[in-house]
Amino acid sequence: MGMIDQLKAREEQKRPIRIGMIGGGKFGTMFMAQAQRIPGVHVLGVVDLDVEQARSNFMYAGWPKEKLNAPNLDIALKTEATNISANVHDLINHPAIEIIIECTGNPIVAIEHALLSFAAGKHVISGTVEADAICGAALVSRAKEAGVIYSQAYGDQPAMTYELVDWARSSGWHVVAAGRGHKWKPEYRFSTPDTVYESWGTTAEQAKRGRQNPKMYNSFHDGTKPAIECAAICNATGLDAPSGGLTYPSGSVDDIPNLMRGRDAGGVLECEGQVEVINSIGLDGKELYHNIRTGVWVAVKALTDYQKNCFEEYFVHTDDSGLYFCKFNMYHLIGLELGISVANVGLRGESTGVSREFRADVVAVAKKNLKVGEVLDGEGGYCVAGQLRPSNISVPMRALPLGLTGEARMIKDVSEDTILTYADVQIDEKLPAFKLRKECETMI
Repeated sequence: MGMIDQLKAREEQKRPIRIGMIGGGKFGTMFMAQAQRIPGVHVLGVVDLDVEQARSNFMYAGWPKEKLNAPNLDIALKTEATNISANVHDLINHPAIEIIIECTGNPIVAIEHALLSFAAGKHVISGTVEADAICGAALVSRAKEAGVIYSQAYGDQPAMTYELVDWARSSGWHVVAAGRGHKWKPEYRFSTPDTVYESWGTTAEQAKRGRQNPKMYNSFHDGTKPAIECAAICNATGLDAPSGGLTYPSGSVDDIPNLMRGRDAGGVLECEGQVEVINSIGLDGKELYHNIRTGVWVAVKALTDYQKNCFEEYFVHTDDSGLYFCKFNMYHLIGLELGISVANVGLRGESTGVSREFRADVVAVAKKNLKVGEVLDGEGGYCVAGQLRPSNISVPMRALPLGLTGEARMIKDVSEDTILTYADVQIDEKLPAFKLRKECETMI
């Protein structure tokens, strides 16, 4: 029985999957644009610091105003409407809510929201993948202890890559590599919210229309978000991070089979079984045709002559040896696809990707010369960018996790393009995020 049939059945039985969502920004609005069209799902409540802005966002996405004006959660339940408030505790603890969608984009508060939700017996779908990069394995452990599910969000690239890797392994394939695409030049790692739209590819008009947050988009442009999402992929699939970080080899979709081979086989990988990001910009600086900037992929290898022959017989595009093949999804639609996670968690009791271990990490790297007393502004800001590293390298060097850089105060000068360490900053060690991070570090 397909998920849509099960959702329709829940609708007919008048027992929809009831959702509480924390965060009414871009990700949350994209989900809301679809939720009104998904049978068997009721967004009972939404919490945001700016209630009226969230309401405006949802109306902009097509929600009728009268459906967003329930004065409290109980009335929203009776009238099948949605309550929007700033009270996160009421939302998390409401008995009718089954699933909390956390999409604030702030990993420090997201981790606190997840822990509160576990304590209240709620499943959590995390649209704040940054929390996974800090301490995903520890969050999964806490969820299991509470008897609930903690899941990556389908529509985000980690969950969609996890799906492809799961497809490959469940089909009997040897996975060589997996990852996502991106538009990249080395100088982008110094990008700021003031400069992001100069080369991101979005016009000022499109940014305004999309109600885009330049700091959030800059986290993609400066390489932080690709590192975060690749860490989540590693920790969910057991693939490894390159020892020196992502290399961003240039290529189209058709080039991936040749690129994603070990160096001894003519590819760019240190070894088989790694993550990587395929660059949509060619060596001439121009956008490549048929690139996978917005998509995800998995590369597999034929281990037998029979598998190789089947590639040939079924006209599969492979590398020049005929052994390597890439399966891909050209686009990811972020919150517009989140219903897949809602259905999997709510109907099947399954996650759409979860950190099983602490295999990869995202370290903070200075974008400029940082001075004593300076307060860091976290992901996508002016001070630091994130880079991917294996956890067994980052933890022994006491590298500062990118996710803990928001409002951290410098206590040492650090030069531009240098990895920060815990010794360089002052952090609130009472934060749940800090404590769970330390739990993860003991897993190495």
